[in-house]
Amino acid sequence: MKKYYLFIIAVACSIPLWGQDTTSSSAKTLESHLPDIVVYSFTAPEVIALSDLNRYSNTSILPAVNTIPGVRMEERSPSSYRFGIRGSSAQTPFGVRNVKAYYNGIPFTDAGGNTYLNQLGFYNINNLSVKKGPSGSLYGAGTGGVLLINSLPDEVENMAKVHYTAGSYGLQSAAGEVFISDTNSRQVIRYQHAEADGYRQQSASRKGVFSYDAALRTGQRNTLKAHLLYSKLTYQTPGGLTLAQYQADSRAARPGTTTIPGAVENKATVYQESFLAGITNELRISTRWENTTALFASYNQLINPTIRNYSRSAQPNTGITTAFRFNAKKGRSTYWWTTGGEALQQFATEKTYTNNAGTPGTLTNDVEINNLLAFAYTHLQWQYRRLIVSGGISINNSRVRITSLLPAYSTQSAQFNNQLAPAITAKYWLRGQNNVYVLAEKGYTPPSVSELSPTGSNINLGLRPSQGWNYAVGSQGYFFGRRLFYDVSLFHFRLSQAIVQRRDSAGGDYYINSGGTYQSGAEALVRYTWQVGNKNELLKKMEATLAYTGYQFTYRDFTQLSANYTGNRLPGVPDHVVSLSVDADMRPGIYANLSYYYCSAIYLNDANTDRAVDYTLLGARLGYRKSFKRVLLDVYAGGDNLLNKKYSLGNDINAAGGRYYNAAPGVNFFAGLSLGFRYRLPRLPAPGAVLEILD
Repeated sequence: MKKYYLFIIAVACSIPLWGQDTTSSSAKTLESHLPDIVVYSFTAPEVIALSDLNRYSNTSILPAVNTIPGVRMEERSPSSYRFGIRGSSAQTPFGVRNVKAYYNGIPFTDAGGNTYLNQLGFYNINNLSVKKGPSGSLYGAGTGGVLLINSLPDEVENMAKVHYTAGSYGLQSAAGEVFISDTNSRQVIRYQHAEADGYRQQSASRKGVFSYDAALRTGQRNTLKAHLLYSKLTYQTPGGLTLAQYQADSRAARPGTTTIPGAVENKATVYQESFLAGITNELRISTRWENTTALFASYNQLINPTIRNYSRSAQPNTGITTAFRFNAKKGRSTYWWTTGGEALQQFATEKTYTNNAGTPGTLTNDVEINNLLAFAYTHLQWQYRRLIVSGGISINNSRVRITSLLPAYSTQSAQFNNQLAPAITAKYWLRGQNNVYVLAEKGYTPPSVSELSPTGSNINLGLRPSQGWNYAVGSQGYFFGRRLFYDVSLFHFRLSQAIVQRRDSAGGDYYINSGGTYQSGAEALVRYTWQVGNKNELLKKMEATLAYTGYQFTYRDFTQLSANYTGNRLPGVPDHVVSLSVDADMRPGIYANLSYYYCSAIYLNDANTDRAVDYTLLGARLGYRKSFKRVLLDVYAGGDNLLNKKYSLGNDINAAGGRYYNAAPGVNFFAGLSLGFRYRLPRLPAPGAVLEILD
């Protein structure tokens, strides 16, 4: 570990602190908040800024994400994430389901439907935006929503930063960042290393991430952006426990049986290496026309010895996305029109072996997968005085061809095409800064590759796409001179052909279509800010944020063999979630963050016979943050799960034998330090002086 920390400190401290400062006085640091409300498609998104992420241990985005109403992030073991919007990941054993993710405008969800959030380091995220509900008229297939990840700030100072955090269960994290800015460019170089022993047996993790982001103004009307991301990740997977095992020793890994070895014996681990590169060109064609086009490629390699087998997969991807935007004003009407498309191609190979105590044995499956995903969309927005009406539609085409080389040669293919995804909304701005809106939008999601061809399981191209209509009403705005912000919404989503997950006795996953679901809910967020104007007062600012999620998700017309689950609650989704955050900033630079989180009981199977109990989490962070002339300082300490609650975060839904439970850490503590060093770029000689020297 020491060599990583010394390397990071050496890189950061090698930046010169002399010369000409080319950064304007109005430049924002990375700690700046985004505006509270951002114009975004039909409704404003939920935004998590860097300051929200920095309320916790600076090692994971999970606790900050879970403060958003309707959004739930889970962790079965360190770096094994599930991310869902309005229950979209309820039936997914891991990863992201029914949600499209973008990294700096580049598709982060590949053609096979995979989204590897664990590829990112904590400091790769400057802010997150979440759009809840189907968004097909702008982003193509997806019934859950959209996740927009931004790593490059709009404006930066010339600065080098180093970060270090240590905590319970062997947690250590070190990172270095270099920000370079001048009149025509912004660049950010980052390296991050994190490792932990883990709370449970067989749950250690280790990750290194390197990234480079740049924006270069190549002309008065053109900006070129480049993004490079490389990560290497290893994390152990302890496996699910039965209720008896969980109650006896929640920190244990899944034990073996007379026929199946346990997680320790089979060295269940994920070895993941990922690479992403993309170039985006932003062109202002005229005062009314703009175009944004991105070309990108990625490569993911996964090696995964599990309890049941040993798999190796390689997933190269390439793609293009483009969007044209037009705006015009006529009389009291203003028009915006956006149209474009996206195409993704993946060529994947998957090999499955028997697992000989963590090494590959006999080759049992050899599969080649060719995926093509494409969609085109158009979206029109019209504003007349206080009324805004939006409408859009997309057409989607998805094709998959699977060639099996072992155990027998075969070629199968499936195509899901001509799926229209329309949306329409109306928003009315009331007097003041408040609005009300109604919307209706259709969602459509084809089966992902991991569902059509689970590793080591039978290929099932008979799965059908999930689709349905979402209806919502809501209101957003401010009161009391912008001190009180609110965002409330009610929605009803009727999903057909929902894809649900099953797990066999050996831990293998397979998927079926259910009859459908009724998903109704209420979401609310209220934030109140106290700003103390008297400079003699100790308290400078205090902010309290309360978020609530209430759901009633049920199956409709769902029968499997002789079992009828119609009317049962959808497993994996809590009925109630409450989050309360209180932040206080003192004038000397001292700050405090308090966090409260409550999650109600969660059903664990379709029959609703088993469920995880409710739990309450309490967290806190206390620190000192100060900006000097050349140095930024942030030193902090805190704890999570301070009530030492026993709970499972990332349950294995419908697991055979009742192996649902993946215990989360008990009470744990952390402490850290961040240092930023402002520097000036060296003064460059004029071109004429260079010619004189050369002459």
